[in-house]
Order: sequence, then C-alpha cells, then structure tokens
Amino acid sequence: MAVITFDRVGVRYPGAERPTLADVSFGLPEGDLCLVIGATGSGKSTLLGAINGLVPHFTGGTLSGQVLVDGRDTAHHRPRDLADVVGHVGQDPLRGFVTDTVEDEIAYGMEQLGIAGVAMRKRVEETLDLMGIADLRRRPLVELSGGQQQRVAIAAVLAAQPRILVLDEPTSALDPTAAQDVLAAITTLVHEVGLTVVLAEHRLERVMQAADSMLWLPGDGRVVHGAPEEVLAGASIAPPLAQLARIAGWPRVPLSVREARRRALAENLMPTAPARSPLAAEPVLLSARGVDVRYGDLVAVAGVDLDLAAGTVTSLLGRNGAGKSSLLWALQGALSCAGAIAVQGRDPRRLSAAEARRLVTLVPQTAADLLYLPTVGAECAQADAESAVEPGTTAGLLRGLGVQVPDDRDPRDTSEGQRLALVLAIQLAARPPVVLLDEPTRGLDYRAKAELRRIIAGLAAAGKAVLISTHDVEFAAAASRRTLLMADGELIADGPTAEVLTSSPAYAPQMAKVFAPLPVLTPDDVARGLA
Repeated sequence: MAVITFDRVGVRYPGAERPTLADVSFGLPEGDLCLVIGATGSGKSTLLGAINGLVPHFTGGTLSGQVLVDGRDTAHHRPRDLADVVGHVGQDPLRGFVTDTVEDEIAYGMEQLGIAGVAMRKRVEETLDLMGIADLRRRPLVELSGGQQQRVAIAAVLAAQPRILVLDEPTSALDPTAAQDVLAAITTLVHEVGLTVVLAEHRLERVMQAADSMLWLPGDGRVVHGAPEEVLAGASIAPPLAQLARIAGWPRVPLSVREARRRALAENLMPTAPARSPLAAEPVLLSARGVDVRYGDLVAVAGVDLDLAAGTVTSLLGRNGAGKSSLLWALQGALSCAGAIAVQGRDPRRLSAAEARRLVTLVPQTAADLLYLPTVGAECAQADAESAVEPGTTAGLLRGLGVQVPDDRDPRDTSEGQRLALVLAIQLAARPPVVLLDEPTRGLDYRAKAELRRIIAGLAAAGKAVLISTHDVEFAAAASRRTLLMADGELIADGPTAEVLTSSPAYAPQMAKVFAPLPVLTPDDVARGLA
C-alpha cells in the first residue's frame, strides 16, 4: 500500500499561463527513497510542498485532484496536522529556524509534539551523533556555515522521527564528504527503520545510486515516475554518468561509479587522456598577503597568500567551515582583516562600497540578501543604473543563464536557483576585473550550470580573474584550470585542477573515478578522448 498517493493532482497559481502540475498520478510505498529531478522552475518545490500541505495552504494557488499522505487528505489537513507524519526541510535552512542554538532547534519540534523530556533528551543526543554535529550543540545558528546549518535543519526534523521525510536540495551546501555522511545516515533510516524519503536534488551524481524510484518533471506539468535508470535514459536532465551512457551508447544509465567502471572495463572503453597546457603566467589582478580573519577566538582565515591573474578561473574547495566564505568576503573588502590586499593597486577595504564593487564583486551564498525591490524587472533596471551600463544588460545576462522569469515577478516568489541567477546577473553587470562567487551553482540545474560555465569562460576570455568557492566538484572540474584546497583557514593545496582533483578521492569527479588512473575529469574529456 502506498504511503504517498497523488491522484490526478493539478496545481495552478494565480496569473500563471499554465498549471505547474497537471493530472499527476503516482504512488510511493513505505521505505522508498524517491529522487525528484527537473530543471529550475519545473515545479519540484511545488510537488514537495503538496506532500506536507504547504501547497496550497501557505503558497496559495488552486489544488485539484487528491494527495493522500498516510491516509490523510492534504486538502483538509494543514502542515501542522501532518507534522507527526511528515518532516520537511526547505532550500534555505536559516529561514526555517525558530530558536537560537543548535541544541534548542533540534529539541523544538519535539516540544511541539509533546514528547516527554527524557525521550527528547535521548533523541537529541542520538540525532547529534547521527548527523555528525555533536561539537556544534551550543553554537548559535547564525554563526554556522551554510553546510552546518543544512545538517542542523535535517537533524531537527529527524529528531521528531517522522514516517516521511521531504528534502529540498539537502546537499546543496555540503562538501562532498559531509554530503556522503548525510545521505548515508538517511539511507540507513530508509533501509532499517522504513523511513520514506522524497528528495529533490540538482546534483544527481551525489544521490542517484541510493534512489529506489525517480520522479522527473519535464516542465510542462507532467511527472514521469519509474526506476531511476529508466527515467534517466529518457530525461533531459543528464548527470555525468547519464552523459557517459549516451557517449558510450549504453541503453541503461549506470547509477554508481562502480557499475560504470565495471561496464567500461568490460567493453575496454578507455579514452585517451586530454592534453592540458601548463598554467600561463598572466598579469596579477588581485594580490593578497598574510590575510587573517578572526571572530573572537575563532581563526577563520590564517595568514593566506594568494594571487589571482587576469584571464584565469580558479576553484576554491574545502570542507564546511574551512574558511572559504570568510576568505572571499575579506578579499572583497567587506570584512575587517589583517594583511595586505590589492586589486589593480587599490585596497578594496579603503574604498566605498560602490567603488569596491567596480574592482571586485562577490555573489554570496545567500543570494536573496542582495534583493530588495518588488519585481525582477526593477532589480535588473536598478543594477543597470548602478553599474552605468546599457538598459537591458542585466536582463540579458539573466536570460543567458537559462532562467526565464517574468519582469513583474516578485524575486521572493522565485525558486532558489532563479534568485541565485538574478543576483549573479546583477553582480556581473558592473563588469569588475575580479569576480568572486560563493557557491554559485547552489540551486542551479545542469543546463543553467552549463550556461554559467559559458559566462565564466567569457569573463576569463575578457581578461577578468574569477575565483569560485564551491562544493560542486563536477562544476569545478569543468569550469576551472586552477584549484585551491582550504582546511582550517589555510590553503593546503594549489595547482592545476586535474592534478588537485585526481589526487583526492573525496574531491575527484565521477569521470576521474570511472577511468582512474587516467586524468579524465568530465564527460566532454571522455567524448574527445574516444573520438
């Protein structure tokens, strides 16, 4: 018997040209891990919201058909009426927090359900250990990194022991090792406790090997339900292993590196290694020496030396809390820090915000913090005016990212990926010589990431220096020639991307694992190597 049933479900929002969901029917059994895939804006968050009653009770719109969750009709049960059955973690954990510290946040949901104090204390301890955040128990939530906040949000939901867990981009802010740990914990609950998980994710390479079933939203209101290897074979969403299957002519998509490697070895599928020229010496646009950032007794950045040259794209990797964001904010001039920073001979810390933005600009992790006007069109027009560029420049950059958003749409009513793309377009409109991007692929689908790579390549070709802090190793492999690895506030590795990534199992992209020891990083490398 299905624990979640959609029966001819449709969702239409006021003013929309077409329904977000149309005549959707499927059933998910207990203990199923279902992966929801689709392009940005295709309706994934709407589908997830329909499971716990957020749609339509809080989002508005018209719901037709019937959604049954553990036998309860969500049309007649609001989210609070389903809280004992469904746990939900949204795209932005910080917006969902209601307390100040990690321990209090994990306990809060259980308090609302009336769980006894002894049982509550036991569950808090178990959940802290399960999610690997016991050392954070007394930390203020606002002081945590994005990845740490993500793990706390999941822990707060798991502590209440729901039968169904709904996750919207749960690994988007996590480093590869933390993402693997979180997914392993969730998978254990699926297999051993019978937890049902519905999970929307853009980085399919991280989660698809654990999926029992898949829901693909093509973007026209339909939902395609089936086995992951079958759905991926026909879907427009193509993670690296799906691209490899198409390159090799395999009818079924391998869901794991192990399966792909075995198939490649059986067929003697060995591409030639790509030739990569050494990193060329270019004029230095940004120079930093002895950069040191401290928050009280916490050393976030410890004496970092860094040069960024014209025409280069550099990736910055490292676990959550390694100091990557603090380093970027320091380079942008927004943090008080020790050391010397110069961008084309000027220190951004000693300039006004407008002047500093024309030298070095930063797209932060929480993109919505930079959006304050009522419509997308107004944001784009304001960016054009502040950057002194031709009207329509920012809107053109937004379209170039593959994101189509009506000019009259409120930015708060867009998806996480759409907001991120809007902020990226706004920041790029100033055309600064140095561009800093903090987790720019968070919430972006594969097509949008390909467009982002094209834009970044264009920035480099125009002589700009681009530094990308990211947990997306697939994006780093495809977008950058140089990679930095950061740990405990220090840079511990600096070299060509192919060398840095292939020397680390934690940060190696999937193609490098499939074809090891060949220094192959991306499906494009494989295609060229086989040609």
